[in-house]
Amino acid sequence: MLSTVLSSVIGLALSIVVMGLGWALSKRTLSDREKNSPFECGFDPIKSARLSFSLRFFLLAIIFLIFDVEIVLLFPVLVSMSKSFSYNMMLCSFIFLVILLVGLFHEWNEGSLEWAQ
Repeated sequence: MLSTVLSSVIGLALSIVVMGLGWALSKRTLSDREKNSPFECGFDPIKSARLSFSLRFFLLAIIFLIFDVEIVLLFPVLVSMSKSFSYNMMLCSFIFLVILLVGLFHEWNEGSLEWAQ
């Protein structure tokens, strides 16, 4: 119990020291408006808010989310298969991977994975 508390205190103190050093050593300029403004969703926030939204950026973000969820769903299967092997679980994960690969090839053929043409 004491070692857990001690390691937590050391970790907290170390992270505070590193954040303080980063804040003290960073170069702060208030005159550069573009560097201090947020860049979000593929458009410049300084200009008009009525600009057209890039649909290619949206599609790429959706594809990233789909394949990110794929990793989250497959990781527990790999961990459980390392403890006890099951043909049923292997078949289900194989079918899941085949469905995702078919979707990936469809997106590739459609041209959605190319950012610029």
